[in-house]
Amino acid sequence: MADTRLYEVLGVSRNASDSEIRKNYRKLAKEYHPDKNPAAGDKFKEISFAYEVLTDPQKREIYDRYGLKGLQEGDTGPGADDIFSHFFGGGGPFGGLFGGFGGGGLRHGPRRGPKKGENTVHRLKVSLEDLYNGKVSKLQLSKNTICTACGGEGGPPGALHPCQTCNGRGIKVTITQLGPGMVQQMQSRCPSCDGEGEVINERDRCQACLGRKVVQQTKLLEVQVDKGMRDEQRITFHGEGDQMPGVEPGDVIIVLQEKPHDVFQRSGTDLMMKKTVTLTEALCGFTTVVDHLDGRKIVVNHPPGSVLVPGCVRGIVGEGMPIYKNPFEKGDLYIRIEVDFPENYFAPEGKLKELESLLGGRPPAEEIPADSEEVNMSEYDGNGGPGSHRGQCYDEDDEHPHMGGQHVQCAHQ
Repeated sequence: MADTRLYEVLGVSRNASDSEIRKNYRKLAKEYHPDKNPAAGDKFKEISFAYEVLTDPQKREIYDRYGLKGLQEGDTGPGADDIFSHFFGGGGPFGGLFGGFGGGGLRHGPRRGPKKGENTVHRLKVSLEDLYNGKVSKLQLSKNTICTACGGEGGPPGALHPCQTCNGRGIKVTITQLGPGMVQQMQSRCPSCDGEGEVINERDRCQACLGRKVVQQTKLLEVQVDKGMRDEQRITFHGEGDQMPGVEPGDVIIVLQEKPHDVFQRSGTDLMMKKTVTLTEALCGFTTVVDHLDGRKIVVNHPPGSVLVPGCVRGIVGEGMPIYKNPFEKGDLYIRIEVDFPENYFAPEGKLKELESLLGGRPPAEEIPADSEEVNMSEYDGNGGPGSHRGQCYDEDDEHPHMGGQHVQCAHQ
Protein backbone atom coordinates (compact mmCIF):
# COMPACT_ATOMS: atom_id res chain seq x y z
CA MET A 1 0.00 0.00 0.00
CA ALA A 2 1.33 3.41 -0.96
CA ASP A 3 2.76 5.55 1.83
CA THR A 4 0.83 8.87 1.94
CA ARG A 5 1.78 10.14 5.39
CA LEU A 6 3.85 13.07 4.17
CA TYR A 7 0.96 14.20 1.99
CA GLU A 8 -1.35 13.95 5.00
CA VAL A 9 1.02 16.11 7.03
CA LEU A 10 0.56 18.93 4.51
CA GLY A 11 -3.11 18.18 3.96
CA VAL A 12 -2.82 17.50 0.22
CA SER A 13 -3.57 14.57 -2.04
CA ARG A 14 -0.95 12.24 -3.52
CA ASN A 15 -1.45 13.88 -6.93
CA ALA A 16 -1.12 17.43 -5.61
CA SER A 17 0.81 19.89 -7.77
CA ASP A 18 3.85 21.83 -6.55
CA SER A 19 1.76 24.98 -6.24
CA GLU A 20 -0.80 23.21 -4.02
CA ILE A 21 1.96 21.81 -1.82
CA ARG A 22 3.62 25.22 -1.46
CA LYS A 23 0.30 26.92 -0.73
CA ASN A 24 -0.62 24.49 2.06
CA TYR A 25 2.90 24.60 3.47
CA ARG A 26 2.83 28.40 3.77
CA LYS A 27 -0.53 28.22 5.48
CA LEU A 28 0.58 25.57 7.99
CA ALA A 29 4.01 27.16 8.55
CA LYS A 30 2.37 30.43 9.58
CA GLU A 31 0.07 28.58 11.99
CA TYR A 32 2.73 26.38 13.62
CA HIS A 33 5.83 28.56 13.43
CA PRO A 34 7.63 28.51 16.82
CA ASP A 35 7.69 32.31 16.95
CA LYS A 36 3.91 32.37 16.83
CA ASN A 37 3.17 29.04 18.49
CA PRO A 38 6.06 28.02 20.79
CA ALA A 39 4.37 24.77 21.81
CA ALA A 40 4.18 23.55 18.21
CA GLY A 41 7.90 23.22 17.51
CA ASP A 42 7.71 19.50 16.77
CA LYS A 43 4.72 19.97 14.49
CA PHE A 44 6.63 22.66 12.59
CA LYS A 45 9.59 20.29 12.06
CA GLU A 46 7.20 17.65 10.78
CA ILE A 47 5.65 20.10 8.27
CA SER A 48 9.08 21.34 7.14
CA PHE A 49 10.34 17.81 6.54
CA ALA A 50 7.29 16.85 4.50
CA TYR A 51 7.62 20.04 2.45
CA GLU A 52 11.34 19.45 1.80
CA VAL A 53 10.69 15.95 0.47
CA LEU A 54 7.61 16.67 -1.63
CA THR A 55 9.03 19.78 -3.34
CA ASP A 56 12.18 17.97 -4.44
CA PRO A 57 11.32 15.96 -7.61
CA GLN A 58 13.95 13.28 -6.93
CA LYS A 59 13.03 12.81 -3.25
CA ARG A 60 9.33 12.81 -4.06
CA GLU A 61 9.80 10.10 -6.68
CA ILE A 62 11.73 7.93 -4.20
CA TYR A 63 9.07 8.49 -1.54
CA ASP A 64 6.20 7.70 -3.90
CA ARG A 65 7.86 4.45 -4.95
CA TYR A 66 9.42 3.20 -1.71
CA GLY A 67 7.97 5.33 1.07
CA LEU A 68 9.95 6.75 3.96
CA LYS A 69 12.10 3.62 4.12
CA GLY A 70 13.42 4.41 0.65
CA LEU A 71 14.30 7.92 1.77
CA GLN A 72 16.09 6.63 4.83
CA GLU A 73 18.31 4.32 2.77
CA GLY A 74 19.37 7.15 0.48
CA ASP A 75 20.99 10.50 1.09
CA THR A 76 18.37 13.23 1.41
CA GLY A 77 20.82 16.07 1.80
CA PRO A 78 22.81 17.84 4.52
CA GLY A 79 22.02 16.67 8.03
CA ALA A 80 20.20 13.55 6.83
CA ASP A 81 21.69 11.43 9.60
CA ASP A 82 20.36 13.72 12.31
CA ILE A 83 17.01 14.11 10.60
CA PHE A 84 16.30 10.40 10.32
CA SER A 85 17.66 9.54 13.74
CA HIS A 86 15.15 12.06 15.03
CA PHE A 87 12.29 11.07 12.74
CA PHE A 88 12.56 7.29 13.02
CA GLY A 89 13.64 7.07 16.63
CA GLY A 90 11.13 5.77 19.14
CA GLY A 91 11.36 8.68 21.56
CA GLY A 92 11.24 11.61 19.15
CA PRO A 93 8.14 13.58 18.27
CA PHE A 94 7.84 11.64 14.99
CA GLY A 95 8.04 8.23 16.54
CA GLY A 96 4.31 7.64 16.24
CA LEU A 97 3.96 9.18 12.81
CA PHE A 98 6.99 7.81 11.02
CA GLY A 99 7.68 4.67 13.06
CA GLY A 100 6.32 1.19 12.64
CA PHE A 101 8.06 0.07 9.47
CA GLY A 102 8.94 -3.29 10.90
CA GLY A 103 12.24 -5.12 10.59
CA GLY A 104 15.30 -4.64 12.66
CA GLY A 105 17.27 -2.52 10.22
CA LEU A 106 15.64 0.76 11.18
CA ARG A 107 16.54 0.38 14.82
CA HIS A 108 20.22 0.68 14.03
CA GLY A 109 19.98 4.17 12.58
CA PRO A 110 20.06 5.46 9.03
CA ARG A 111 22.30 4.11 6.29
CA ARG A 112 23.83 6.97 4.38
CA GLY A 113 24.68 6.47 0.70
CA PRO A 114 27.91 7.57 -0.93
CA LYS A 115 28.46 11.23 -1.64
CA LYS A 116 27.57 12.24 -5.18
CA GLY A 117 30.11 13.97 -7.41
CA GLU A 118 29.57 17.20 -9.28
CA ASN A 119 27.56 17.28 -12.48
CA THR A 120 29.20 18.14 -15.79
CA VAL A 121 27.33 20.55 -18.06
CA HIS A 122 27.87 20.74 -21.83
CA ARG A 123 26.10 23.14 -24.22
CA LEU A 124 25.07 21.65 -27.54
CA LYS A 125 24.24 23.99 -30.40
CA VAL A 126 21.30 22.78 -32.49
CA SER A 127 19.53 24.30 -35.47
CA LEU A 128 15.80 24.94 -35.68
CA GLU A 129 15.69 22.12 -38.24
CA ASP A 130 17.17 19.75 -35.62
CA LEU A 131 14.47 20.71 -33.11
CA TYR A 132 11.78 20.31 -35.77
CA ASN A 133 12.88 16.97 -37.24
CA GLY A 134 14.75 15.43 -34.31
CA LYS A 135 18.39 14.37 -34.43
CA VAL A 136 20.99 12.13 -32.83
CA SER A 137 24.18 14.05 -32.05
CA LYS A 138 27.39 12.34 -31.01
CA LEU A 139 29.32 14.09 -28.25
CA GLN A 140 32.85 13.06 -27.33
CA LEU A 141 33.91 13.93 -23.81
CA SER A 142 36.84 13.23 -21.54
CA LYS A 143 36.18 12.11 -17.99
CA ASN A 144 37.96 10.59 -15.02
CA THR A 145 37.42 6.88 -14.41
CA ILE A 146 38.65 4.77 -11.52
CA CYS A 147 42.02 3.23 -12.30
CA THR A 148 41.64 -0.50 -12.93
CA ALA A 149 45.32 -1.22 -12.30
CA CYS A 150 45.16 -0.25 -8.61
CA GLY A 151 41.39 -0.43 -8.10
CA GLY A 152 41.29 3.24 -7.21
CA GLU A 153 43.75 2.87 -4.34
CA GLY A 154 46.58 4.85 -5.94
CA GLY A 155 49.08 2.13 -5.04
CA PRO A 156 49.45 -1.24 -3.29
CA PRO A 157 47.40 -1.99 -0.16
CA GLY A 158 48.73 -0.15 2.90
CA ALA A 159 50.62 2.43 0.87
CA LEU A 160 48.26 5.26 1.86
CA HIS A 161 48.90 7.07 5.15
CA PRO A 162 47.38 10.16 6.77
CA CYS A 163 48.65 13.51 5.53
CA GLN A 164 50.95 15.14 8.08
CA THR A 165 50.10 18.67 6.97
CA CYS A 166 46.39 18.47 7.78
CA ASN A 167 46.46 15.44 10.10
CA GLY A 168 44.22 13.53 7.72
CA ARG A 169 41.42 16.09 7.68
CA GLY A 170 42.01 17.33 4.13
CA ILE A 171 41.58 20.92 5.34
CA LYS A 172 44.25 23.44 6.19
CA VAL A 173 43.38 26.05 8.83
CA THR A 174 45.06 29.45 8.67
CA ILE A 175 44.78 31.89 11.58
CA THR A 176 45.53 35.57 10.91
CA GLN A 177 45.96 38.21 13.63
CA LEU A 178 43.76 41.18 12.68
CA GLY A 179 44.37 43.25 15.78
CA PRO A 180 44.55 43.08 19.57
CA GLY A 181 42.25 40.27 20.60
CA MET A 182 40.98 39.78 17.05
CA VAL A 183 41.88 36.82 14.85
CA GLN A 184 40.56 35.50 11.57
CA GLN A 185 40.36 31.77 10.93
CA MET A 186 40.15 30.54 7.34
CA GLN A 187 39.83 27.01 5.98
CA SER A 188 41.15 25.85 2.63
CA ARG A 189 41.89 22.59 0.87
CA CYS A 190 45.13 21.06 2.00
CA PRO A 191 47.72 21.50 -0.78
CA SER A 192 49.77 18.49 0.30
CA CYS A 193 47.01 15.90 -0.17
CA ASP A 194 44.67 17.95 -2.37
CA GLY A 195 41.93 17.61 0.22
CA GLU A 196 42.08 13.80 0.31
CA GLY A 197 43.49 13.55 3.83
CA GLU A 198 45.79 10.76 2.65
CA VAL A 199 49.08 10.72 0.79
CA ILE A 200 51.22 8.03 -0.81
CA ASN A 201 54.97 7.85 -1.24
CA GLU A 202 56.21 8.43 -4.76
CA ARG A 203 57.90 5.03 -4.98
CA ASP A 204 54.60 3.31 -4.10
CA ARG A 205 52.43 5.15 -6.60
CA CYS A 206 50.55 3.17 -9.23
CA GLN A 207 52.32 3.44 -12.60
CA ALA A 208 49.01 3.67 -14.49
CA CYS A 209 47.44 6.59 -12.60
CA LEU A 210 50.58 7.95 -10.85
CA GLY A 211 48.84 7.70 -7.50
CA ARG A 212 45.85 9.85 -8.55
CA LYS A 213 43.45 6.85 -8.32
CA VAL A 214 41.77 7.86 -11.58
CA VAL A 215 42.74 7.98 -15.24
CA GLN A 216 41.32 10.03 -18.08
CA GLN A 217 39.13 8.25 -20.58
CA THR A 218 37.28 9.37 -23.69
CA LYS A 219 33.65 8.40 -24.09
CA LEU A 220 31.20 8.94 -26.93
CA LEU A 221 27.66 9.91 -25.91
CA GLU A 222 24.74 9.75 -28.31
CA VAL A 223 22.44 12.68 -27.56
CA GLN A 224 18.88 12.13 -28.73
CA VAL A 225 17.32 15.48 -29.64
CA ASP A 226 13.60 14.76 -29.81
CA LYS A 227 11.14 16.62 -32.01
CA GLY A 228 9.76 19.72 -30.36
CA MET A 229 12.53 20.18 -27.78
CA ARG A 230 13.25 23.78 -26.84
CA ASP A 231 16.13 26.15 -26.38
CA GLU A 232 17.83 25.60 -22.97
CA GLN A 233 16.14 22.23 -22.51
CA ARG A 234 18.29 19.71 -20.62
CA ILE A 235 19.11 16.11 -21.46
CA THR A 236 20.60 14.19 -18.53
CA PHE A 237 22.93 11.17 -18.66
CA HIS A 238 22.81 9.81 -15.13
CA GLY A 239 26.07 8.61 -13.62
CA GLU A 240 28.20 9.57 -16.63
CA GLY A 241 30.21 12.23 -14.80
CA ASP A 242 33.73 11.98 -13.38
CA GLN A 243 34.44 8.99 -11.16
CA MET A 244 36.24 9.04 -7.82
CA PRO A 245 36.70 6.28 -5.25
CA GLY A 246 33.94 6.34 -2.65
CA VAL A 247 31.95 8.93 -4.61
CA GLU A 248 28.86 8.30 -6.71
CA PRO A 249 29.53 9.70 -10.19
CA GLY A 250 27.68 12.87 -11.06
CA ASP A 251 25.56 13.35 -14.16
CA VAL A 252 26.41 14.72 -17.58
CA ILE A 253 23.84 17.38 -18.46
CA ILE A 254 23.45 18.48 -22.08
CA VAL A 255 21.88 21.93 -22.47
CA LEU A 256 20.44 22.62 -25.92
CA GLN A 257 21.28 25.98 -27.44
CA GLU A 258 19.13 26.96 -30.43
CA LYS A 259 20.93 28.73 -33.25
CA PRO A 260 19.21 31.68 -34.98
CA HIS A 261 17.39 30.85 -38.21
CA ASP A 262 17.38 32.94 -41.36
CA VAL A 263 13.65 32.60 -42.03
CA PHE A 264 11.75 31.33 -39.00
CA GLN A 265 11.56 32.45 -35.40
CA ARG A 266 10.09 30.17 -32.77
CA SER A 267 7.46 31.19 -30.22
CA GLY A 268 6.59 28.19 -28.06
CA THR A 269 5.01 25.66 -30.43
CA ASP A 270 4.38 28.30 -33.13
CA LEU A 271 6.62 29.56 -35.90
CA MET A 272 6.85 33.15 -37.13
CA MET A 273 8.20 34.43 -40.45
CA LYS A 274 8.13 37.62 -42.53
CA LYS A 275 7.04 37.91 -46.14
CA THR A 276 7.57 41.06 -48.20
CA VAL A 277 5.11 41.56 -51.06
CA THR A 278 4.73 44.28 -53.67
CA LEU A 279 1.88 46.76 -53.61
CA THR A 280 0.35 44.94 -56.56
CA GLU A 281 0.45 41.61 -54.66
CA ALA A 282 -1.02 43.23 -51.55
CA LEU A 283 -3.97 44.51 -53.60
CA CYS A 284 -4.39 41.80 -56.21
CA GLY A 285 -3.33 38.62 -54.40
CA PHE A 286 -0.28 36.41 -54.81
CA THR A 287 1.08 32.86 -54.63
CA THR A 288 4.38 32.04 -52.97
CA VAL A 289 6.33 28.92 -52.01
CA VAL A 290 7.75 28.50 -48.48
CA ASP A 291 10.59 26.05 -47.86
CA HIS A 292 9.64 24.42 -44.56
CA LEU A 293 12.03 23.07 -41.92
CA ASP A 294 11.48 19.45 -42.98
CA GLY A 295 12.24 20.15 -46.67
CA ARG A 296 8.62 20.34 -47.82
CA LYS A 297 7.53 23.03 -50.27
CA ILE A 298 4.40 24.77 -48.99
CA VAL A 299 2.38 26.76 -51.52
CA VAL A 300 0.75 29.77 -49.86
CA ASN A 301 -2.09 31.50 -51.74
CA HIS A 302 -3.67 34.85 -50.97
CA PRO A 303 -6.80 35.51 -53.04
CA PRO A 304 -7.30 38.78 -54.93
CA GLY A 305 -9.74 41.27 -53.51
CA SER A 306 -8.61 40.81 -49.91
CA VAL A 307 -6.28 43.72 -49.26
CA LEU A 308 -3.18 43.13 -47.13
CA VAL A 309 -2.08 46.09 -45.02
CA PRO A 310 1.56 46.50 -43.88
CA GLY A 311 2.23 44.65 -40.63
CA CYS A 312 -0.81 42.37 -40.80
CA VAL A 313 -0.41 38.72 -39.73
CA ARG A 314 -1.89 35.66 -41.39
CA GLY A 315 -1.84 32.16 -39.89
CA ILE A 316 -1.57 28.62 -41.26
CA VAL A 317 -2.95 26.00 -38.89
CA GLY A 318 -0.80 22.98 -38.07
CA GLU A 319 2.41 24.14 -39.75
CA GLY A 320 4.26 25.19 -36.61
CA MET A 321 6.65 23.23 -34.40
CA PRO A 322 5.95 19.62 -33.35
CA ILE A 323 4.78 19.37 -29.76
CA TYR A 324 7.37 17.71 -27.51
CA LYS A 325 6.48 14.09 -26.72
CA ASN A 326 3.45 14.44 -29.02
CA PRO A 327 5.15 15.09 -32.39
CA PHE A 328 2.07 14.30 -34.48
CA GLU A 329 0.48 17.47 -33.13
CA LYS A 330 1.92 20.81 -34.25
CA GLY A 331 1.53 24.49 -33.52
CA ASP A 332 0.72 27.09 -36.16
CA LEU A 333 2.75 29.12 -38.65
CA TYR A 334 2.23 32.88 -38.69
CA ILE A 335 3.33 35.11 -41.55
CA ARG A 336 3.82 38.82 -40.99
CA ILE A 337 3.24 40.77 -44.20
CA GLU A 338 5.42 43.71 -45.16
CA VAL A 339 4.41 45.73 -48.23
CA ASP A 340 7.13 47.12 -50.50
CA PHE A 341 5.74 50.39 -51.83
CA PRO A 342 7.23 51.92 -55.00
CA GLU A 343 9.37 54.99 -54.38
CA ASN A 344 7.62 57.02 -57.08
CA TYR A 345 4.82 56.36 -59.50
CA PHE A 346 4.61 58.14 -62.83
CA ALA A 347 1.67 57.61 -65.17
CA PRO A 348 -0.33 59.64 -67.65
CA GLU A 349 -3.10 61.76 -66.14
CA GLY A 350 -5.78 59.45 -67.45
CA LYS A 351 -4.18 56.39 -65.89
CA LEU A 352 -4.02 58.07 -62.49
CA LYS A 353 -7.71 58.90 -62.69
CA GLU A 354 -8.42 55.29 -63.65
CA LEU A 355 -6.33 54.05 -60.72
CA GLU A 356 -8.17 56.40 -58.34
CA SER A 357 -11.46 54.99 -59.58
CA LEU A 358 -10.31 51.39 -59.10
CA LEU A 359 -9.17 52.18 -55.56
CA GLY A 360 -12.52 53.67 -54.61
CA GLY A 361 -11.90 57.32 -55.49
CA ARG A 362 -10.58 60.18 -53.41
CA PRO A 363 -12.21 61.43 -50.22
CA PRO A 364 -13.95 64.81 -50.44
CA ALA A 365 -11.47 67.68 -50.76
CA GLU A 366 -10.89 69.76 -47.66
CA GLU A 367 -11.99 73.37 -47.68
CA ILE A 368 -8.95 75.67 -47.86
CA PRO A 369 -9.20 78.86 -45.78
CA ALA A 370 -8.50 82.13 -47.63
CA ASP A 371 -5.72 83.13 -45.21
CA SER A 372 -3.87 79.82 -45.45
CA GLU A 373 -0.22 79.48 -46.44
CA GLU A 374 0.88 76.79 -48.87
CA VAL A 375 4.03 74.73 -48.16
CA ASN A 376 5.66 71.68 -49.73
CA MET A 377 6.72 68.43 -48.03
CA SER A 378 10.25 67.04 -48.40
CA GLU A 379 11.93 63.79 -47.36
CA TYR A 380 12.76 63.27 -43.72
CA ASP A 381 16.50 62.58 -43.35
CA GLY A 382 16.43 61.27 -39.76
CA ASN A 383 18.61 64.09 -38.33
CA GLY A 384 15.90 66.16 -36.70
CA GLY A 385 13.85 67.47 -39.62
CA PRO A 386 13.41 67.68 -43.42
CA GLY A 387 16.70 68.20 -45.23
CA SER A 388 19.96 68.79 -43.40
CA HIS A 389 20.27 72.58 -43.08
CA ARG A 390 18.46 72.94 -39.78
CA GLY A 391 20.54 70.31 -38.05
CA GLN A 392 23.74 71.92 -39.33
CA CYS A 393 22.67 75.34 -38.04
CA TYR A 394 22.01 73.93 -34.59
CA ASP A 395 25.36 72.17 -34.59
CA GLU A 396 27.13 75.43 -35.43
CA ASP A 397 25.30 77.22 -32.60
CA ASP A 398 26.36 74.53 -30.14
CA GLU A 399 29.98 74.68 -31.23
CA HIS A 400 30.21 78.51 -31.11
CA PRO A 401 27.84 79.72 -28.40
CA HIS A 402 29.53 83.14 -27.96
CA MET A 403 30.04 84.55 -31.45
CA GLY A 404 29.86 88.20 -30.46
CA GLY A 405 26.29 87.84 -29.26
CA GLN A 406 25.13 86.94 -32.78
CA HIS A 407 23.25 83.79 -33.59
CA VAL A 408 23.12 81.93 -36.89
CA GLN A 409 19.59 81.58 -38.19
CA CYS A 410 18.16 79.22 -40.80
CA ALA A 411 16.72 80.85 -43.88
CA HIS A 412 13.11 80.15 -44.82
CA GLN A 413 12.74 78.16 -47.97
